[in-house]
Amino acid sequence: MRAVATRRHLRYYIMAARRAREALLARKRHRWVLAGVVLTAVALALAILPAWATLQREHAAQGPRLQLPLAVPSLTKDQTDALAQEPVWQRATVQPGQSLADLFKQQGLNAADLQRALDADNGQSGLARIRPGQHFEFLRGAHDELLAMRYDRDETQRVTLQFYGNRATENVRPRKLERWTRVAHGVINDSLFDAGSRAGMSNAMVLELAKVFGYDIDFAQDLRAGDSFSVIYDNVYRDGEYLRPGNIIAAEFVNRGRRYTAFRYTQPDGNVTYYSEDGRPMRKSFLRTPVDFTRISSRFSVARLHPVLGRMRAHKGVDYAAPMGTPIYAAGDGVVQFKGWENGYGNFVLIRHNRDISTAYGHMSRFASSLRKGERVRQGQVIGYVGMTGLATGPHLHYEFRVDGTQRDPLTVTLPKPDPLPRMQLAAFHRSIAPMLAQIEQAHGRGTRLASTR
Repeated sequence: MRAVATRRHLRYYIMAARRAREALLARKRHRWVLAGVVLTAVALALAILPAWATLQREHAAQGPRLQLPLAVPSLTKDQTDALAQEPVWQRATVQPGQSLADLFKQQGLNAADLQRALDADNGQSGLARIRPGQHFEFLRGAHDELLAMRYDRDETQRVTLQFYGNRATENVRPRKLERWTRVAHGVINDSLFDAGSRAGMSNAMVLELAKVFGYDIDFAQDLRAGDSFSVIYDNVYRDGEYLRPGNIIAAEFVNRGRRYTAFRYTQPDGNVTYYSEDGRPMRKSFLRTPVDFTRISSRFSVARLHPVLGRMRAHKGVDYAAPMGTPIYAAGDGVVQFKGWENGYGNFVLIRHNRDISTAYGHMSRFASSLRKGERVRQGQVIGYVGMTGLATGPHLHYEFRVDGTQRDPLTVTLPKPDPLPRMQLAAFHRSIAPMLAQIEQAHGRGTRLASTR
């Protein structure tokens, strides 16, 4: 029976023997690892201790350290008092509809303080006509009396009024403006604003770029994915802080494979305008789009289903959908021939530019306050604001381009090219734009935004 049980359970005995052998080997490996760690620690100690002992002997050989007193100049009583009584200016920002009297009342100042400030300014800073967003700072005394007041007269002058009794004295400090030049390059994937933002440009500078090329490119319909631009522009800084966007100095725009260039150039008579690389003015006789670029909601067509009337009807203009109140610009120089209500058009303006050409603008929410029938307007002048008066289902501008009283498609009508600069000026122009042209080509080749320079 024992022999039978042994044969039956033999595999269990074999497994038990194998586990015992593996446990023995594991204990041996553990001992070897511990021995290696101990030997390593001993070797490190033998290497470090002699060096440490040598270092201690060197420090001991140097002898005791010598400490010498250092005389520090003491502050004068005036300096101590100035530090203890650092003036604290209270800042106030002008809100819309607020006058200087309202601001003084808000600060707890009386009419006498206001009159002293107006007398000291003597109308030079326009304190009677302050603007929203303007900052004023006030310094109070121990009894809450007004000691001083300071504000910006303009971008380059800082005014401080100091009050003594019944009078105030004025101190004007000049502030230097700096223009820091930047070079940016962008490729359009989604929108011009998105590409400009990725290139480090502000929305204001992107709008300026669109205005520069607005005579040649219709930014509401002509942009395509893959279009690119390179821009040299500057920002205005004061006392090392960003103040506002500056000007576009030079730019290149590649639209649907066609290259456009623009360079800011000052003529001998002081007139500043933009010219293409061949010396022709960027400013054409007419704007392609008389509203800041948005989207076209309806094109020129001889047969279109009218969204209000519900029947087929010719649409002899272009509709630009835009937010309510968006400014509308005169497409060219001309005379206001009509301003008022026109059936279907709502608030309507008609401008005659010459004997043959006129432009029409419909569905305005309101007219520009200065616009008068019979007066002359300049290209780019605001004549009204986008609305939905008349037969309209949403806010948009209905724009027509008329030749001899007949409507033509504003998007395809041929506009005359302006004359280039005179020969003598053209040579000077080409010399002046050569460095900017090289920078633009470099930016376009790199496809990245370059470093800023002052």
